[in-house]
Amino acid sequence: MAKNLTQKIIENHLISGEMVVGQEIALKMDQTLTQDATGTMAYLQFEAIGVDRVKTERSVAYADHNTLQTGFENADDHKYIQTVAKKNGIYYSKPGNGICHQVQLERFAKPGKTLIGSDSHTPTAGGIGALAIGSGGLDVAVAMAGGPYYITMPEVVNVHLTGMLKNYVSAKDVILEVLRVLSVKGGVGKVMEYTGEGVETLSVPERATITNMGAELGATTSIFPSDEITKKFLKAQGRENDYVELKADADATYDKIVEINLSELEPLAAMPHMPDNVKKISEIGPIKVDQVAIGSCTNSSYRDLMRVAKILKGKTVSEDVSLVIAPGSKQLLNMLAKNGALADIIDSGARVLEAACGPCIGMGQSPKSNAVSLRTFNRNFFGRSGTASAEVYLVSPETAAMSAIRGVLTDPSEIDVDLTIEEPEVFDINDNLIVLPATEGEEIEVVRGPNIKPFPQNKPLTEKVTGEVLLKMEDNITTDHIMPSNAKLLPFRSNIPHLSDYCLAPVDPEFPKRAKEKNGGFLIAGQNYGQGSSREHAALVPLYLGIKGVIAKSFARIHAANLINSGILPLTFVDETDYDSIDLGDEIIIENAVKQIEAGNILTVKNATKNVTFKVELTVSERLKKVLIAGGLLNYTKQNA
Repeated sequence: MAKNLTQKIIENHLISGEMVVGQEIALKMDQTLTQDATGTMAYLQFEAIGVDRVKTERSVAYADHNTLQTGFENADDHKYIQTVAKKNGIYYSKPGNGICHQVQLERFAKPGKTLIGSDSHTPTAGGIGALAIGSGGLDVAVAMAGGPYYITMPEVVNVHLTGMLKNYVSAKDVILEVLRVLSVKGGVGKVMEYTGEGVETLSVPERATITNMGAELGATTSIFPSDEITKKFLKAQGRENDYVELKADADATYDKIVEINLSELEPLAAMPHMPDNVKKISEIGPIKVDQVAIGSCTNSSYRDLMRVAKILKGKTVSEDVSLVIAPGSKQLLNMLAKNGALADIIDSGARVLEAACGPCIGMGQSPKSNAVSLRTFNRNFFGRSGTASAEVYLVSPETAAMSAIRGVLTDPSEIDVDLTIEEPEVFDINDNLIVLPATEGEEIEVVRGPNIKPFPQNKPLTEKVTGEVLLKMEDNITTDHIMPSNAKLLPFRSNIPHLSDYCLAPVDPEFPKRAKEKNGGFLIAGQNYGQGSSREHAALVPLYLGIKGVIAKSFARIHAANLINSGILPLTFVDETDYDSIDLGDEIIIENAVKQIEAGNILTVKNATKNVTFKVELTVSERLKKVLIAGGLLNYTKQNA
């Protein structure tokens, strides 16, 4: 039977289940990655499982998020991660080595391999032909311990590319077009598989830009075939032996087909405050720009920054614009320094940041009040930049650079510069910021700073679950709303008690206090609750606050999984009109909760305040029911060790 590429890789890693859309399957994970904002918690969880050493082919811990060391907290976390990694067989990428997804693409990702990462943009590695999936830290901990990763067998969407991009149109415009067509919910439960003659015109970094922002579709992952372009990239990285040709069978079938003609695309921008709010730049017009930020795991490759350098060469950034540029890795920063491109960038008046996530995750460079900020990043959620009044647009590096010079949003086709960039035949390879794991048996002391607190653990589910409605929310509540991420809070990712004072504060500043006074309760939400970053803390902090369940119209995939891992019930309304009848302070009761869950997927919930009952659905497998009844994945894993 003919198979698409996704089916081939899944079949090769299938531990249990059948490849039937909608059914739960278990996959063997070849590789894992963590970053420092999620890594401390993931490794605390790994230690709690009680396995001495990772069981994967390659696990890597990156320090790329919390690199502003304004106090001891970040440095302490980095030391903990470095020592626990060395002890347990994990490679450690030190601060300054680069963004996890960029470095993973350069040095570790392999075609045909599975990768799970505690960061929602792990699918970046799909650009090299890996089946790479973002998840919560506990899922990564279980995978490192040798356990399978469970997902629902996804639909596979064929994004069929034809034609070739015009000069000044980039891979960023491709994924913005896909977002325009499908929306931020259009990829839920799906893998986006790219095929067609247009694929051959895209380099691996361009493909990685597209798979990176597949996360904004809500997709399980995105993937490109592994072909001669892939082989050339791996050879240039000194990894030609990692190459294997991978593609769909000629007569493979898909659940849906999306046609994109690259030749017809124009420069696009995602307008505030959602990645799918996409329009042509020619339609938006020359709005005044205050800040331009180039970088992130989406657009900080050698190709991206070389094109930026060409545009900036001999020009000066507008006096009214602050331009900041963050390279994706030490490798490409070295190359830009050696070939003179870095000098062209600096000469223009741009500020060069270190090779890290930086402003993409709110770690510095917040724009001024009421600013228009153009960013080559992947998300423009309200307040994510650190300035609530800012208007953030997502654009390509070409658009960003040209707009920085002009001082207004500029269609990059207006400037005549040859942007042809040849991919290097040999990249500048120097892995001296990657710390190798210790040999087995070597004594390593794990160093724990005072900011590292125990993570919350749930108790087994009781037959009667009761609590007040502590907050009622609208559609598209993101993990940035649930657990804000900024320079102030990121250093406390290993300190759940401290973070609890800020949980859901962007929605209601009184929520943390109310949750503590009421000893927990329920949350009510609209569509797509929990979209955005993997951010396991968006489940761990509500667990600490005593949240027993979230009743929503729908959930984002990773957040629903994180809630389950924490033992919090992710329930959806059977009749969405019941959402309208629930108010803040209503008492919610689920009688015979364990028996109801064991009996089926439809539960009866009572609103005791209104003296009415309504139906909710718990869309989980039989295994996940046991996880919830056990009080979360860690409890379940220990029980079944």
